[in-house]
Amino acid sequence: MRSGRPCDLLGVGIGPFNLSLAALLEPVEEVEALFVEQKPRFDWHPGLLMEGTTLQVPFLADLVTMADPTSPHSFLNYLREQGRLYNFYFLERFHVPRREYEHYCRWVAERLPSCRFGERVEGVRHAGDHFEVSTRKISTGERRTRRARHLALGVGTAPQVPACFEGKLGEDAFHSADYLPNRERCMEAASVTVVGSGQSAAEVFYDLLCAQAERGFRLDWLTRSKGFFPMEYSKLGLEHFSPEYIRYFHGLPQKKRDEVRGRQDLLYKGIDVETIAGIYDLLYERSVGGARPDVRLMALAEVGEAERTGSAWQLHCRQTEQDRYFVHETEVVVLATGYAYRVPGFLEGVRDLIRWDGRGRYAVSLDYRLEKTAEVANEIFVQNGEIHTHGVGAPDLGLGAHRSAVIANQLAGRAVYPVRERNVFQQFGVA
Repeated sequence: MRSGRPCDLLGVGIGPFNLSLAALLEPVEEVEALFVEQKPRFDWHPGLLMEGTTLQVPFLADLVTMADPTSPHSFLNYLREQGRLYNFYFLERFHVPRREYEHYCRWVAERLPSCRFGERVEGVRHAGDHFEVSTRKISTGERRTRRARHLALGVGTAPQVPACFEGKLGEDAFHSADYLPNRERCMEAASVTVVGSGQSAAEVFYDLLCAQAERGFRLDWLTRSKGFFPMEYSKLGLEHFSPEYIRYFHGLPQKKRDEVRGRQDLLYKGIDVETIAGIYDLLYERSVGGARPDVRLMALAEVGEAERTGSAWQLHCRQTEQDRYFVHETEVVVLATGYAYRVPGFLEGVRDLIRWDGRGRYAVSLDYRLEKTAEVANEIFVQNGEIHTHGVGAPDLGLGAHRSAVIANQLAGRAVYPVRERNVFQQFGVA
């Protein structure tokens, strides 16, 4: 670090998106960057790294390739360094195991001296021509102040829990983010219920279904969604995850953005077709000869209240189309109810500097800068906190390198990574 001078960028959080930015900034000599993360090492959804699960995007959606295919931090170079290039070649799959993706990211993080783990950001304030960031070393409690001209927020999303379960979580009711540490508890239960929809719910349900015949528990899957629908995965549908669609979506009024996004769930919240097929095939096989697996899948079932009675949960539900109420009893509940972005508390000291929309969300420019209430030269960039302004691609790994390239170019003051204007075949909107 340059002695006595603020660094150019301090990244808060080291998930895939800030790790992508760190990797793309490494060869950019004119930008001095530092990234801090409170966890002791890189990890990514460790509670959902079940065997057989894969990314829902191709391996090209690694940390760098879509911005710089020649980067030494690409997934293909990782395979080469790990001695697995031929193994992957013969695998003949476009989607990599989720466990391998996490190991790849950890490999990149360990190669980057700009990434520091075990350090928690606790406060930020603006100090004239830079930000002062208060941090604490997790292992020792040591406090320090770091100075940076710009910030990049990559704090990720947090598990979303229904109001009826707030304050009630434990080993018998937990979010799917904590599934693997609690899997054995499910195996020991007399009954398990998965609540929610989307890929995480389907993967947890399938994993439980595979074990059910041996373990003998009853298994239910309840979702308030209209059905167990596949994710939109047609080639033209996928073009919504492109820089062009980001520009189009960002150009809409905020009210219209919210309306449009409310109709796009299946672009990013549906279930992988292979997972649905795996569930159906297993149910079919287990029903041979008139057998009836002790399994229920029920859509349009909204859980309104949850109460603990003895060793079981009573879920008070409503079938939303029939408007009929029923009570469902289960020993263990797995809440696959998604994730939500939360404004980190450490931003309180610069809250007045940030411009907010009418619903208390960041106002974000097209180039991922938070809009400010004052003319200052210091920027706060956001990664995966802008779905309301940039659309369904915000949490998508396939657009992570693009967003990092846009941010890196601004920091360098030049087009280190050229951003193409035309990437897809269809046209979104009219000029």
